[in-house]
Amino acid sequence: MASVIVSDAADAAELKIINPLVRQRADAQIFRHNDGWFYMMASVPEYDRLAIRRAKTLAGLSTAEETVVWHRPESGKMAGYIWAPELHWFDGAWHIYFAAGDGDDKFHIRTYVLSTKSKNPLKGEWTLLGAVETPWDSFNLDATSFVHKGVRYLCWAQHEPGIATNSNLYLAPLATPTTFAATPVRLTVPTLPWEIIGFKVNEGAAVLARNGRLFLTYSASATDYNYCMGMLTASEDADIMDPASWSKSAEPVFKSSPEHNVWGPGHNGFVVDEKGRDMLVYHARDYRDIQGDPLFDPNRHTRVQPIHYTADGVPDFGLPVVIGPLDQA
Repeated sequence: MASVIVSDAADAAELKIINPLVRQRADAQIFRHNDGWFYMMASVPEYDRLAIRRAKTLAGLSTAEETVVWHRPESGKMAGYIWAPELHWFDGAWHIYFAAGDGDDKFHIRTYVLSTKSKNPLKGEWTLLGAVETPWDSFNLDATSFVHKGVRYLCWAQHEPGIATNSNLYLAPLATPTTFAATPVRLTVPTLPWEIIGFKVNEGAAVLARNGRLFLTYSASATDYNYCMGMLTASEDADIMDPASWSKSAEPVFKSSPEHNVWGPGHNGFVVDEKGRDMLVYHARDYRDIQGDPLFDPNRHTRVQPIHYTADGVPDFGLPVVIGPLDQA
C-alpha cells in the first residue's frame, strides 16, 4: 500500500474556495466526519487506485495531499476500471464503496467494499469485504449510503436484465456492508428526453434530508456536455422503499451553463461546510467539446457551491458557478 502523509492544512482557514476545487478528480464525494475533518474521495484519470485526502475546511482540500489506500491488482478480478469511491463511517469502521472492472474485461463493473477499523482512514489497513450482493450479476456502480429513521440504506445504479437501459437506480436497507435486509426496489428508470442522450442512464445518486423531505439527486445521459442532474423527492414520513413515494423532476435540476462555461455537471454529493452551509459537490469540465471518448478525457474537475432553497423548502441549485473564487457572502 502506497502512503503519503497528509498535511494538517493549518493554513486552510485562510484559504478561500476557488473553483475548480480539485482538478482532474471526477465523481467526488466529500464526507464531513465527527473528528473535525473533511474527507474526499474521487475517480482519478488513470482509474487505477483509491486515494483519500482530508482537510479541516473545504478550501483546504484543494492543497491537501492524497494517501493511496488501495491500488488495483495487476490482473484478474478488480484489475479493470476503478470508479466512483465513497467513504462512510458506520458500525465502528470506515467503509469504501467503489466500482471495479476485471483485468480481462474492464467494463465488467461490480461494486465492492473495503473496510478498516482504524480511526484514521489514511493510516488504516484496509480489508476487502467482498462484492455487494445485488439482485443480478450485472453492471452496477455508484453506491452511496445514508441513514433514515435509524436505518442505513444503500442506493446504487445497475443494469437490470430485461430493461433496455444502461442503468437504473435501486434502494435497499443494509443488513451488512455487502448484503441487504430487504429485497431492493427500483426507484427510477431513465425515460425522459434529458435522461437518455447518448446513453440511457440514471446513476450517481446522493441524498439530502431537509425541510421534511428526502431529496435524492442523480445524474443522467452521457458523460459529455449532456450530463446533468435530476431529482427524486419523498416525504420524510413516507415509506421510502415504495417507489410510489418518490416523485421525479420533469426537467434537470442542474445542467451545463454556456454563460459560465461549465459543462456536464453531475455525479454530485452534499456536505455541510465549516460555516454551516449546505454545499453541492459535483464535477464538470471547463469546455464543451471533447476529442475522443469522454471516458478518457481527464478534465472533469471537482467543484463546490452553496445550495439555496425555494420558499417551500426545495433545493434550488441554480447554475454551476463561474470558474474562480467562490463568493463567500
